Parts: sequence; C-alpha cells; structure tokens
Amino acid sequence: MPQFTDLFFYALAGLTLLFGFLTVLNPLSRSPVTSAMFLVLTILCMAGLFVLLHAFFLAAVQILVYAGAVMVVFLFVIMLLDLKADQRRHFNKIAVGLGGLSTLAIAGTLVASIVKTIPVSQTAGRLAEGETKALGRLLFESHILPFEILSVLLLVAMVGAILITKKDLR
Repeated sequence: MPQFTDLFFYALAGLTLLFGFLTVLNPLSRSPVTSAMFLVLTILCMAGLFVLLHAFFLAAVQILVYAGAVMVVFLFVIMLLDLKADQRRHFNKIAVGLGGLSTLAIAGTLVASIVKTIPVSQTAGRLAEGETKALGRLLFESHILPFEILSVLLLVAMVGAILITKKDLR
C-alpha cells in the first residue's frame, strides 16, 4: 500500500510535468504572460518536491528567488517587449515534427533507464540533513558583498531597460 509521501510525490511530479508542458505549448491562450504564470506553477510544484526530499532551504529558495524575483523580471521583460499577435512566430511543421521525434527519443531513453534501475532498499537510512542556519550564516556574514553588488547591478539593468524602451527621452 502506498504511503502518503508516495502519493504526494506522484501528484506533484504529475503537476510539474503538466504545468511545464502548458508553459511551452499553451492551448488556453497565446499570451506569453499566461505561459509565465504556468512557469510559476511549475516552480511551486518543484518546491513541493524539494519539501518531500526534506530540502526545506532549496524549497524556500525556489519559491523566493525563482517564483518571486526571476518571474517578476520575466514579466517585466514580456510587458516591455509588448509582443503583437501578428508579429508572433508561426510554427514550421517540419521543425515541430522533428522536435516531437526528439522528445519521444528522450522520453524513451528516460523510461528505459528507469526500468533498468535497481530499486533502493527500504532499509536504507535517511541521508543526513544539513543545517539551514549554518548555511545562512555563512552566506550573509561572509559573502554579503557579492549580494549587495548583484542587487545594484540588477537595479542598473532595470533602469537601463526602462531608458532603452522609453520613446521620448526628456
């Protein structure tokens, strides 16, 4: 009988794959903003998988950094580009067919490797978990300067992107 963690794993893994698929090939809308929102859902499901692995720090970083900050930058760029419907790329049927064949080949290789894998023994002990407190102390006491430099660099990049896209500079 499967345990609750197994059920959560299969549910989160399925949702991650579904939302990842909807990010790339979105049948609901042609808007890139909708695809970005599906990417946020994919990232949240991946954070749930990290929680199941008892990697709480990685789950928090996944949510705060990727679903938060990086997606804000993605949406900022999407809205600055202001893509028009007639300027969007049309699909080449040959390229889509070859992409589908390569996807099936990769999926077949993945399934074959899963089938050939020897299952881990149920008596295997849990891996040692690291302390988040020690990692945070190391990052924010010893390496604070790179974080501050990166924040200033991102601020300059955002101001530069705004100035480049501005039509009338006064």
